[in-house]
Amino acid sequence: MHRLIVLQSLWTFEDLAEQPCAATLEARLDLIKTSGFDGAGTLWLERGQAEMAARLASERGLLLEGLALPDSVDALKPALEWGTAFGLHHLNVQPDIRTASVSEGAAVLEGWQRLAEQVDFPVYIETHRGRLTNDLLFTLELLKACPWLKLTADLSHYVVGGEIMLPVAEETDRRITRVLENAAAFHGRIATSEQIQAEIGFVQHAPWIEQFARWWQRGFEIWRAKAPAGASLSFLCELGARPYAITGPDGRDLSDRWADSLVLKDLARRIWSVSGPTA
Repeated sequence: MHRLIVLQSLWTFEDLAEQPCAATLEARLDLIKTSGFDGAGTLWLERGQAEMAARLASERGLLLEGLALPDSVDALKPALEWGTAFGLHHLNVQPDIRTASVSEGAAVLEGWQRLAEQVDFPVYIETHRGRLTNDLLFTLELLKACPWLKLTADLSHYVVGGEIMLPVAEETDRRITRVLENAAAFHGRIATSEQIQAEIGFVQHAPWIEQFARWWQRGFEIWRAKAPAGASLSFLCELGARPYAITGPDGRDLSDRWADSLVLKDLARRIWSVSGPTA
């Protein structure tokens, strides 16, 4: 049997219009725990920050996803060392590299893979605008060069970055499926062809919620068809602060990102329940 692990991004707590009484890291992790999440996602950029987050999460029985932003092969080493020292469920890497050369990108990914094989937790590469995996077509070329690559699939970046329209074209849908075939983790956010983070509760975004739900279910099913018994798949609810969050003339969010995160958590679990046998 497989397990879905639903995580909550600590980024969501920044600049909330309706602050849920969670001003400190301890309080935020307490709220994440009592709200039914399995863990949290946090920046993994400084040793002291990583050590504190890992310790506080462990004390609460929460799992942790770390986020690294290396710009070279060697730049990944500290994040891996901290993960080994402090404990980490998995490390998510946004490759802070920009190149039009597939061979150059593949060489960096191969270097990271060699380093990842030396630690006892998984290391995933996120699909993200402004990074090595900036766009869907280039990422597909990277997958040809590195078919073993394990991705954190954040499809929102490709929807807005490529101005994917509804209904999704068959060729585009096949390309998304190719990414899902290498997805080892997911980041949850609803995008549209023109917005990176659409409000979940707004009726005009319902068709996009349905589309993302279909993609996520497909990704879950692909993962479950290959994963060994007892394996777990992570889904991070990642509703970011402005400028990700759309704001009004007063600079405040148009929706409650914390409330939307709870909706997203429940949506992920409903999709998981129909993607295969549950533990």
